[in-house]
Amino acid sequence: MREITMERVNQTRENILNIIESPSLTHEQKLTNLACAADSLMEVLKLPEGLDELLNVPIDRQCICDLSEGHAPMRPRYIVPDYAKFMKEGSEFLQLAPPADLYEALNNLLIFYKHVPSVTNYPVYVGQLDELLEPFMDTVDEAQAKKLLKMFMIHIDRTVLDSFSHANIGPKPTKAGRLLLEVETELEHAVPNLTLKYEEGVTDDAFMLKAVDCALHSAKPSFANHAMFRKELTEKYVIASCYNGLPLGGGAYTLCRLILGNIAKRAENIQDFKERELPYVLNIMAEYMDERIRFEVEESGFFENHFLVKEGFVRRERFSGMYGLVGLADCVNILFEKEGLEGRFGHDDRANELGVEIMEIIREFNMKHENRYCEVSGGHFLLHAQVGLAEDQNVTPGTRIPIGEEPEELIDQLMVLNKFHKYFVSGTGDIFPIDLTVHRNPEYVLDIIKGAFRMDLRYLSFYSSDSDVIRVTGYLVKRSEMEKLDKGLAVLQNTTGLGLGASKNGHILERKVR
Repeated sequence: MREITMERVNQTRENILNIIESPSLTHEQKLTNLACAADSLMEVLKLPEGLDELLNVPIDRQCICDLSEGHAPMRPRYIVPDYAKFMKEGSEFLQLAPPADLYEALNNLLIFYKHVPSVTNYPVYVGQLDELLEPFMDTVDEAQAKKLLKMFMIHIDRTVLDSFSHANIGPKPTKAGRLLLEVETELEHAVPNLTLKYEEGVTDDAFMLKAVDCALHSAKPSFANHAMFRKELTEKYVIASCYNGLPLGGGAYTLCRLILGNIAKRAENIQDFKERELPYVLNIMAEYMDERIRFEVEESGFFENHFLVKEGFVRRERFSGMYGLVGLADCVNILFEKEGLEGRFGHDDRANELGVEIMEIIREFNMKHENRYCEVSGGHFLLHAQVGLAEDQNVTPGTRIPIGEEPEELIDQLMVLNKFHKYFVSGTGDIFPIDLTVHRNPEYVLDIIKGAFRMDLRYLSFYSSDSDVIRVTGYLVKRSEMEKLDKGLAVLQNTTGLGLGASKNGHILERKVR
């Protein structure tokens, strides 16, 4: 363990006092932040040489970000339990028998959620709810079923205080899926996030139009290209956290991100970036992730001791690492400026092709780098287009076109996205605020989804331009709750603060309305 300086100790003490005295944090939020402050004093990892100058620097120079995972990871970042196994077998540790009706099914799930850890301290995946609940739907009449589902979703919204929590439905239409969409349309809640797995020919138009109507009221569900994810991750995959494709019964050990724009700032020109600076940072981040994973597997004790593993709800060999990035657009634009070239990412063919070249370098590096504990993904990390942090300034999420620079025509934007979605097995997505008139023509959104997925786009999100619930990046917040927090009032959900930061620094309220 490395020596902790008194300066670090004093900074942590000051931070702890600020947390304790904060008028805008709830008791639960204070406990979470205090735990993070304690973890920040731990230095148990064997860090690669050169990491410090890339990680522990101001945000405008930071090239690698650990996304607040802490210095002593005691559990994987994202945990994806096999809830179907739980519903079939119950849990010895939780002293729960398999449910016999809808009452017991919902009660058992709510109990289980409180025992699923993650980086947020809340479950980032709450299950394929339509498939889990469909066997129990006929144990009560439809009116009672809808009332129970409504109470269930309210309970999640009030107790899982983080909208990185994610549920799935689809691709097949079900009674449970239909009622869940009706409930979410009425509630307009930010939690849980929701994805519908869509496959043309399997998901019928009537079910999709109900989902589109729900999205225009509550900014969810988002829509995942089921055929694309299934081909890469098999049928045993889920969409968790923001929009992460992950193996069912496993998850992600860790997620770190490259800040590509800041790496470009270090380079003399395009050639220097591609041949020296980018490979240098790629290697250091991979070594850092290797060490985080090693500690979790070999030293943390999670995989030996937690009941989720002991009872088979997750298995270590179903976990992988997520190799994230942000700021491809920023990177390309900075490199063009250094070369004195005209053109911007998203608008110029040469700029877009440079983006593709950069992604090919990253993909090739990842395919050559091997981690012994990532068996589920062939020994390689899963690439992920990370969505950004509240404190990010002038950092564009993933491979998106910067807000305010979107092409005038939607098809032109989709054609750019088509070049990049294929790289990100573990998640990428784009967001489209929709004009109010679309409420009278939801078929317009359905046609966009069908056309985009035929082009092999991976993941799309929509929300109405006047909706209180809005999609920030991969998570949801309420405008009304952000306004409360901005006035210094406490709010229920942790992600409201992230949304407020993103609205000020990331200009998320200024997206082009379609």
